[in-house]
Amino acid sequence: MQSISMMSVTEAVDQAVAALDFDRLHKAYWEQNEFLVIKQFLPRSFVESTFVPQANELKPRINRNYIPGHKKGGSVSYYTVQEQAPLFLDLYRSSAYRSFLNRLVQANLLLCPDDDPHSCALYYYTEAGDHIGYHYDTSYYKGARYTILMGMVDRSTHCKLVCDLFKDDPAKETQHLELITEPGDMVIFNGDKLWHAVTPLAEGEERVALTMEYVTNPEMGRFQRFYSNLKDSFAYFGLKAVFKRAFSGPRTS
Repeated sequence: MQSISMMSVTEAVDQAVAALDFDRLHKAYWEQNEFLVIKQFLPRSFVESTFVPQANELKPRINRNYIPGHKKGGSVSYYTVQEQAPLFLDLYRSSAYRSFLNRLVQANLLLCPDDDPHSCALYYYTEAGDHIGYHYDTSYYKGARYTILMGMVDRSTHCKLVCDLFKDDPAKETQHLELITEPGDMVIFNGDKLWHAVTPLAEGEERVALTMEYVTNPEMGRFQRFYSNLKDSFAYFGLKAVFKRAFSGPRTS
């Protein structure tokens, strides 16, 4: 049997999907209002040997951002991932993984357009106080947007993904969760339904997460696109990166 550390990303993802108890996961996803955690979707050893070195190599390209009262941290956009860390895209574009997601959410999920910097990006919490306040991953597309988070690095005790399930459902009691996303752990949710945040990082700690976005309709109105680019510029990736790409048009992969 081939060692997991010797596998390609495609082979590791194919094996991971084949090993899932789909019926159990499907039931849990829908019972939790389109939210699911899969512990060790990919083995920690594989993530740390394959993905973490690429995440570390991207650190010089981190765009630091600070919005008082809401957000402090660093991000690396899809554009930089595409140019310098393509192994992440092998996961994002995996046919086996996308097929699993389609069955799970009961929709035909598409890759985000090539000019969406959130398509496949990395979030870095590396300085004391790095965090993000409560929010929805609101879809500005004409269809729904689904978010997948995968833990890359988690050397922290304070920096956690916190979620309030059923926040806007008057018929159900809100369920509060505090999650440590260890390397290989995966969180899947409908962006318009999960109220979530990341708690502040303590001194000397570090947390890095991969985010992947899929949509049911890749079309977006002109005003929505401008607003989305503006938000991404100030809250995530920087004006130069977002608007240079936006005005130059999408690039082929």
